[in-house]
Amino acid sequence: MLHMQDISKMYQTEMVQTQALREFNLTVNEGEFIAVTGPSGSGKTTFLNIAGLLEPYSAGQYMLDGVDVGKLNDNQRSDLRNQKIGFIFQGFNLIPDLNLFENIEVPLRYRGIKAKERKRRVEQCLEQVGLAGRAKHLPQQLSGGQQQRVAIARALAGEPRFLLADEPTGNLDSLMARQVMTLLEELNRAGTTIVMVTHDAELARRTPRNIQIVDGQVADFTLYQGAQNPRVNEQKSVEV
Repeated sequence: MLHMQDISKMYQTEMVQTQALREFNLTVNEGEFIAVTGPSGSGKTTFLNIAGLLEPYSAGQYMLDGVDVGKLNDNQRSDLRNQKIGFIFQGFNLIPDLNLFENIEVPLRYRGIKAKERKRRVEQCLEQVGLAGRAKHLPQQLSGGQQQRVAIARALAGEPRFLLADEPTGNLDSLMARQVMTLLEELNRAGTTIVMVTHDAELARRTPRNIQIVDGQVADFTLYQGAQNPRVNEQKSVEV
């Protein structure tokens, strides 16, 4: 589903040139749930931004669901991102003056989805994350874990095939973090492909596959035999 081959990314200022990714190779198969770990400054965020079509790469090839991203213009990349990818961030990024229903509905309005379909999707996603009875609540009336569930519901409302999660439990205590992780595992079992950047070793061990990025390259990967991923019978090797 996601295939990066020899991806490099350079950041250039007047004084300094920084190479964030160096001949980065990774394949993520449909239905996988992988954790991406590594020290600060290793290239995790750059990888996630490129994977999510939020920024371009300098060299290499990126195929997303069979589409060569490098051959797309800005509008085509935006369309592909809206159709295929959902984002979950460490900060919940909820609009405080809107209730939960409205927070989830906002990106659907921007996509021009009709009111009846918006209502169906929002209600379905609130049900998925266990907040069906709180559609009229404001974000500040919820716990941190519940707010992250709303953020997940907002990502799911776009019906993405691919979820990118950037430290989704970073602002939560350990109990709430485990609850959010359990929800992500349930979504994965239902068929959603998930790539999660995390510093939490315990949560990383709960995923079937753990990728470590060091100095802009895939340095290591581990398959955790105890983790469950019924949609992937045999993990494919990472190219390094």
